[in-house]
Amino acid sequence: MSKPYLEPPEWFATLPTIYASACLLLTDVHDRVLLVKPNYRPGWAIPGGIIEAGESPHDGARREVHEELGLRVEPGALLVLDWAPPLGDRPRSMVNFLFDGGTIADGTSLLLQEEELDDAGFFPWEQATALLPATTAPRLPAARRARKDGHAVYLPDEATR
Repeated sequence: MSKPYLEPPEWFATLPTIYASACLLLTDVHDRVLLVKPNYRPGWAIPGGIIEAGESPHDGARREVHEELGLRVEPGALLVLDWAPPLGDRPRSMVNFLFDGGTIADGTSLLLQEEELDDAGFFPWEQATALLPATTAPRLPAARRARKDGHAVYLPDEATR
């Protein structure tokens, strides 16, 4: 039996929705990873955040990094696409886009968004990965691989997360 035709507004209202965020992988000339320390949750994070309604992932990453750190960075290639199912208080799946933000020159000053961030710093890859929450940490080694291999990595949710 076929389903009845629904007008577009009704049909769209039946579709599942997700949350989306976008971040930038930024490194320094010593190949250390830039992380930020949010003041609204424990642990460190990759610079970026939630994509606003109608905003593209590139635009969201650009806006978030400018708001958080005062940096004007043009997002480069997509390095990692990470999907995670609903978790804890989050009732919907989350998709995160991690773009290459390139290398920040020595002496570049960071202007922390004090309403959201307590700190920022550059860390060696392994230390940066260890500082991230278990749900986010797999993105860094995947991003490093993607930079090296020249193609994006898809991270579906894994039982180990």
